[in-house]
Amino acid sequence: MSYGTPSPNPARRSVLRGSLAATAALSLGSAGALGAAAPALALSGRPRAAWGVQAGDVTASSGLVWVRSDRPARMLVETAATESFRGARRWHGPLLGPGSDFTGTTALRGLPPGEQIHYRVTLADPDDPRRTGECVTGTFRTAPARRRDGVRFLWSGDIAGQGWGINPDIGGFRAFEEMRGLDPDFFLCSGDTVYADGVIQPSVTLPDGRVWRNVTTEEKAKVAETLDEYRGNFRYNLLDHNVRAFNAQVPSIVQWDDHEVRNNWYPGQILDDPRYTEKDVDVLSARALQAFGEYFPVSTLHAHGEERRMHRVVRYGPLLDVFVLDMRSYRNANSPGRQGDDTTGILGAEQLQWLKRELSRSRAVWKVLAADMPLGLVVPDGAANIEAIAQGDPGAPLGRELQIAELLRFIKHRRIPGTLWLTADVHYTSAQHYAPERAAFQDFAPFWEFVSGPLAAGGFPANRLDATFGPERVFVRAPERANLSPMESPQYFGEVDIDGDSGELTVRLRAEGGTVLFTKVLRPGLVGQ
Repeated sequence: MSYGTPSPNPARRSVLRGSLAATAALSLGSAGALGAAAPALALSGRPRAAWGVQAGDVTASSGLVWVRSDRPARMLVETAATESFRGARRWHGPLLGPGSDFTGTTALRGLPPGEQIHYRVTLADPDDPRRTGECVTGTFRTAPARRRDGVRFLWSGDIAGQGWGINPDIGGFRAFEEMRGLDPDFFLCSGDTVYADGVIQPSVTLPDGRVWRNVTTEEKAKVAETLDEYRGNFRYNLLDHNVRAFNAQVPSIVQWDDHEVRNNWYPGQILDDPRYTEKDVDVLSARALQAFGEYFPVSTLHAHGEERRMHRVVRYGPLLDVFVLDMRSYRNANSPGRQGDDTTGILGAEQLQWLKRELSRSRAVWKVLAADMPLGLVVPDGAANIEAIAQGDPGAPLGRELQIAELLRFIKHRRIPGTLWLTADVHYTSAQHYAPERAAFQDFAPFWEFVSGPLAAGGFPANRLDATFGPERVFVRAPERANLSPMESPQYFGEVDIDGDSGELTVRLRAEGGTVLFTKVLRPGLVGQ
């Protein structure tokens, strides 16, 4: 569950003007029209890319570009070093049709490192390639090949949750525009990218009498069960002009958590929720995963001939590797979490071995463990069960804590430096330092965990801590009551800035409105700090 930052370089701003003009002309959610309906699929005219473009999983030499058409079309991508697209390289993408909800992703390879890449996507009529729609442009920076170039990225999660959708009265999802102004190298979305189980009502009356007004769609009028309903949840966020402008400028690394499927789900679960006619969560999660892969450019969901999976490593130059974890697909059933033997845990045995192997291979200065749930915060599921890892018992590891203890022990004994944990999920922002001298389990090196969010959802009070791994809450900013709307409580996101000269990593926890709430500087080369 303050500025003082560089502004975008002129070339990057200029290419965005072209992209924003195109999306404004095709607007689904610009000022005064945020409530417009999704574009109808038409067979006349030229293909239109009204949902914008986005890039994902960018490395020093590669990236993925995404688009959605309003009808069958061939996806064509051009890349160039400048916005004039002189000497552009052309990439022939897939045929977009109903089997993928008219979405498509094109892999770009052999890109130059550390460069601004300008791209434009053109949709062509599959029966007459000369009939093309208006191109939509975007841009991203490839990861640097040289350490001295530095890296800066943002992270957060939790979008359109608790009934707080796109509100035209406040300008939609405003935090996305604020993040775009910071011009990061990429954005790490830490899960709950949609709330497929969250109904969006036309309006909600706040405790002080004000009225929150939502853009609504047919798919958001009930919980998602069918593939088309899951697809409609991902389309909903793209109705917001802030999100489309952000996507055109900032590439993303995206993971999922529970609300992409259903609150607090786990494999094998059978629902007793009367809102659902489909009770088998495995059926629902398969549909949600398909829709997720259709609407986000994720390398491991588009790899041919390989297992489709969420967990992966995105290598962003010599300074940074991002280890994207999946704490949802392989977990055991939610329970009180007091068992003394648990090989499945929250990652599953196979993903844990993968993570150990990839951490051992990493030569990056910093290794971000992108977790969709926090480690030492007690996140309940009902009155008795536990949704995350910590179960409230301050003693030796039990339940899912056993798997995390194994991982932390491995990092210490293999002397793997530069690890830190980033997450969202709990709908407030905080910084926790974990140290063995405060812990019941002590065979690990100290580390930090930073929490940020939500981006466009309700705010909630802080969760209590579990002392098993010795967390100390160094900073927290959270509401006093549950489910404060974005009109009552600021939205939160975090910033990570790695200096190319010193290698120091600075974390800033930010609140919407330009305020830096907390700053922590970490030194490179240490196994624990």
